Amino acid sequence: MQDKNYDIWNEVKKHTQKHREFWTIKVREIYWIKIGENIGYETNGKGNNFLRPVLIFRKFSKNTFLGIPLTTSIKDDIFHFSFSYKTNKSSCASLSQIKLFDTKRIHDKDGKINSEDFKKLKDKLKSLLQFD
Repeated sequence: MQDKNYDIWNEVKKHTQKHREFWTIKVREIYWIKIGENIGYETNGKGNNFLRPVLIFRKFSKNTFLGIPLTTSIKDDIFHFSFSYKTNKSSCASLSQIKLFDTKRIHDKDGKINSEDFKKLKDKLKSLLQFD
């Protein structure tokens, strides 16, 4: 298993907590998020700021939202939803990695998923989360 950069991530996280830039977010938007260095099979960020694009699935408040991390590794299974945005940039939403994020983690805006694809993504997520 690859060595993890927890000490570096911890410094980025401390700086992120102190820094306060206000973002006005909307559902369907995609932002680069400081997602971090995580454990096991949880999705990690990349680069110096541990960034990953994240789709805003549901806004809970001006400070928190439910987000779905994106990947460029296209997978065709029940846990992923493939779509294109930003001049046909292929992306894949990792539905099993959905989680709560604070807007303090936002680094920069990247784009927006179209309405039709977002509806399909919601339907696929509902199917994945359906309880007996």
